[in-house]
Amino acid sequence: MKQSLRQHLLQTSTDTELKRWFDPLHLVYEEESKRVVVGFPHAFFAKWFESEVQDRFEAQLNMFLGNGYVVSYRDNGGDNARGGDRAEVVKRIDFPFGQEFTFDTFLINKKNYFPIASAREVAKQSASLFNPFIICGPGGSGKTHLIRSVANEISKKHEHSTLFLGSMDELHSMYTIRFKGDPFRARNHLFDYDFLFIDDFQKIREYPHFQQEVVNLFNHFYDNKKQMVIGCREKLVSCDFLDESLQSRLGWGLIVTLKEPDLEIRVGYIQRQCRLKRLTLSKEQVLTLAQHFSDFRYLQGVLLKLFAFRELVKKEMTQRDFEHILSNTEEKASDDLTPKKIMTVVSEHFNVNIKELTGTKRHQNIAQARQVAMYLCRQMLNTSYPALGRAFGGKDHSTVLYSVKKIEQLQDDDFELKQLLKTLKNKCRLT
Repeated sequence: MKQSLRQHLLQTSTDTELKRWFDPLHLVYEEESKRVVVGFPHAFFAKWFESEVQDRFEAQLNMFLGNGYVVSYRDNGGDNARGGDRAEVVKRIDFPFGQEFTFDTFLINKKNYFPIASAREVAKQSASLFNPFIICGPGGSGKTHLIRSVANEISKKHEHSTLFLGSMDELHSMYTIRFKGDPFRARNHLFDYDFLFIDDFQKIREYPHFQQEVVNLFNHFYDNKKQMVIGCREKLVSCDFLDESLQSRLGWGLIVTLKEPDLEIRVGYIQRQCRLKRLTLSKEQVLTLAQHFSDFRYLQGVLLKLFAFRELVKKEMTQRDFEHILSNTEEKASDDLTPKKIMTVVSEHFNVNIKELTGTKRHQNIAQARQVAMYLCRQMLNTSYPALGRAFGGKDHSTVLYSVKKIEQLQDDDFELKQLLKTLKNKCRLT
């Protein structure tokens, strides 16, 4: 079994890497009990393995064996009965919340070291030290990946049926649709869970009357020392729509903020995906993708297109093919992007008030900021001219049309303006 598993691991690890961490392992495969016993040469190796390799090993072992297996870790080559250094550790190797969501596959740099280290600590479940654990960050920063990584890690020691994981929309739908608006039945159903994971928490803005019910859930899970993990696109301090009692409770836990993936992280992500999919790209093409797409979701999309081209067209991809695929894949505005968010970004850059953008003042700086904001709203949201006029304080649609056309013409001859518009677009996407 060990040699077959080694051949499988060679798909994602080099022979040199396997000699370092896989070959020293002592493996026993128990088919009837669906169990793999892993023995370490000594305790120091076991500790290193746990921090550096274990996530990757368990994910690959799951791919090799399938679901339903457990793995047991023992020191001293598995001979724990004759004086091993620690008790046997038994873990499931299923990934009920997505096999791709592990700490090992979360690319990390110095900017995001603290959030990852905190998430790992929460996943250990030695005590509810950080409850609730709240992960904030812009779209595409990896909140969902980290939330699901924590859930997958916890499910190795606890039945995954004891974890509730869903978005705020799904939580609200459970109350209104599944339990037909009966809050007592819905609440008691959720009280049976030992862990509560809520993603896209900022969408509670759309359900103001639901906030008190979330307070009820919070009180139960907190008082019973049951872990809560929450993902939110906005920083909690900026969520002025939250009820005071709910906002204060959220502050009882640990709040971490993920930074948007920088160029180094995006390059690393592309290189990893290319290895997994056996997709060959030049260094220049990898860098082009990393510079062109700031959001991981769009990177995933364009890499899927490149992979599909190789599989379906069955020919070597030329630079011309690469550029053609790239030109037909553009980042779109996120579902949460609104005229108000665009106005906020523009007003901060031009140092003007949003009220001035929607007002009637015609000072040069205000007028230019207003025209840029209208142009970006039109470009990024494809909002109609009449609707934009209403968003900007009841302006006539002809005024909006004039502003948009003016910025379109100016940027053709003004390189600085063109770069400014590009910068503001990126800021709007990451807000």
